[in-house]
Amino acid sequence: MTVPAAQADPGWCPTLNVVAVPGTWETSSTPDPGRGNGMLAAVTTGLPTGTRVDYVQYPATAFPWEGDVYAASRQRAVDNARGLIAATAAQCASTRFALVGYSQGADAAGDLAAEIGTGLGVVPPHRLAAVGLLSDPRRSETDILVGPPVAGNGAGGARIGGFGFVSGNVRTICAVGDLYCSTPKDDFVTRLAGFLAVAAGSAPDRFDDYRLEAEGLYNEIMLAGGIPTLQLQMTPQANDEREVEIRQFFDSQVHQDYGTYVVDNRGTTATTWLRNWLAGSA
Repeated sequence: MTVPAAQADPGWCPTLNVVAVPGTWETSSTPDPGRGNGMLAAVTTGLPTGTRVDYVQYPATAFPWEGDVYAASRQRAVDNARGLIAATAAQCASTRFALVGYSQGADAAGDLAAEIGTGLGVVPPHRLAAVGLLSDPRRSETDILVGPPVAGNGAGGARIGGFGFVSGNVRTICAVGDLYCSTPKDDFVTRLAGFLAVAAGSAPDRFDDYRLEAEGLYNEIMLAGGIPTLQLQMTPQANDEREVEIRQFFDSQVHQDYGTYVVDNRGTTATTWLRNWLAGSA
């Protein structure tokens, strides 16, 4: 019996295929080439020979009046990123993949990484070499954090089940003071608002996940005192204080400063650290 010879990958196949998902308003379904690649440009520039970078096109919107609500926009990013990986994986058996994302893009990249981490994703877990997330709204306090410690989880709540088999290959960076990826665990009003933002309009196949997350958040609220606790966090004084905090957050530009945010004692910035880490995975 003759065993078929293994087919070599086509010469154009990359050693590492980096799939990058920009943040809200940094791209669109038909992006302008002159617009650049946003925060991730510094992460994906100058990677070693043999690395190919593919940027994901998606609505990158957040509000109903823009077209797609946040959850629908993020799901388009997940689906499009999955499609890019599937197309390359089908022809390049030796290519490994990396996912990077910023803000809403980190939400999407993290969701796809978690899907692959179940072992039932578009590629086997061992082919996902690295996942780098900047300001992930679904950051968990158990994720491997690069940089100074930050409070709580992301505003949208942690992913049920985490990253599964790829957990060891995921790195998350959240700047101190970035409320998108660092919401105090006892701020239930903000957590509820964040959960509704990421869940509303989601695909039907995500219903069970979000039901479990809603039950978990409900149980936490009940353990902390229930409705009276929520009422205390929604008094006029509490609302005024929250408004001031949110205004200070937006004025600080901390969410936009990952290109200057230092994550180690050598002065390495978040975007440079991620680029170097990807280069080491190539």
